Amino acid sequence: MAKNANKTELFESMPIPKAVMNLSIPMVLSSLVMVVYNLTDTYFVGMLNDPIQTAAVTLAATLLLAFNAINNLFGVGGSSMMSRALGAKDFDRVKRSCSFSFWCCFVFSLVYSAVYIAAETPLLTLLGATGETIGATKDYCLWTVSIGALPAILHVVMAYFIRSEGSATHASIGTISGCVVNMILDPIFILPWGLNMGASGAGLATLIGNTFATLYFFGFLIAKRGKTFVCIDPRKAVPNKDIVKGVFGVGVPASIQNLLNVVGMTILNNFAAGYGPTVVASIGISYKVYMVPMQITLGASQGVMPLIGYNYASGNIARMKKALFFTYKVCLSFLVVFAVGMFALSPKLIALFMKDSEVIRLGGFYLKGYALGLVFLCIDFLGVGCCQAIGKGGLTLLFAVLRKIVLEIPFLFILNHFFHEKALSFAQGSAEFILAIASLIILIRLIRSLEKNHTPNLKSDE
Repeated sequence: MAKNANKTELFESMPIPKAVMNLSIPMVLSSLVMVVYNLTDTYFVGMLNDPIQTAAVTLAATLLLAFNAINNLFGVGGSSMMSRALGAKDFDRVKRSCSFSFWCCFVFSLVYSAVYIAAETPLLTLLGATGETIGATKDYCLWTVSIGALPAILHVVMAYFIRSEGSATHASIGTISGCVVNMILDPIFILPWGLNMGASGAGLATLIGNTFATLYFFGFLIAKRGKTFVCIDPRKAVPNKDIVKGVFGVGVPASIQNLLNVVGMTILNNFAAGYGPTVVASIGISYKVYMVPMQITLGASQGVMPLIGYNYASGNIARMKKALFFTYKVCLSFLVVFAVGMFALSPKLIALFMKDSEVIRLGGFYLKGYALGLVFLCIDFLGVGCCQAIGKGGLTLLFAVLRKIVLEIPFLFILNHFFHEKALSFAQGSAEFILAIASLIILIRLIRSLEKNHTPNLKSDE
């Protein structure tokens, strides 16, 4: 199709560094802005100098993290299927995969809100909220979960779809616009000189920002009608066996991976809550700082996925391999520099968000623990991203089980038992180091196998 010539050039003939940058930089920027707006929530709530308010945002983060189970199920699963269908030039399958994933996402988001509303108090207690923190946590979750789950999930999934056809810039503009709206509203809603809503105000700002991003993407679809493969026509949402298998084959393992992340975060928060709101706040702030390089790396690994999936499906394994390893080199160089900076400046970074001396001391120590595992993230994230892009859902699930069930969660119990609150942030770095070794072994064997004997595939291989 002539109107998609530029996208075909990006996937098939554009020099690898330029193609990777065209896809990854907008995704990295949107990921970075999302982290900045998360930090903005923490910053302005921290300005209240109330550990209970900060703890509320930290405890609710687990529920927001669980949104990614739906994002991954239909965003990662659907976009992977779309990229592989584009590589095989099966354009009707692209649209059907997209519409099916969109409407499933819509329904699942509403169900998520309903389940939370029905089980709010026991659920928040399970996540580590106590008599001190549960009221503020409920106030925050009213806007972000009870009312806000649908736009929060929908705009992320729509960005995946738009990015899968090569329109990475538009996907990022939508995401960034919502974050900017959120950041503008945060101080107005949170601080005493504004509406003085505290953590609840941060939640309301998040709801409005996510709604704005969702409306942007609907506007994009209207403006690009007839010029985009992204399709939400319910008539094309009727599933067939191949589409269901292709979407769920990648999406279910990706969703399980996120649910295991939620389990790990819940265990961490419960351990932290046992030591009081100050430890919860310290862990929350240090993790938010750590999210900056983590999300940049995740953005790069997800940004390059359409290029990997397209060339896998079209049979160009050499180009797929070059894209993967170029991204490795760039990400690894960045993470080494960032890890050194985080380790050296950890107390000063925590002090940007709260002036409590104990939070600064503990948060600085926790941040050093996160920094130690930082350099291994690109190996792990790109390993998962590659497997998702080519439909290897079983390998994605293997990575998730290794990261959480075999490594990180057992490390959490062991370190908490022997070293108490001092070692809570070191479990993740320990897991990432071991997983990086396993990831390299799996990827090298996978690529060698593809180079020897590969046939283009639209479905999950598992």
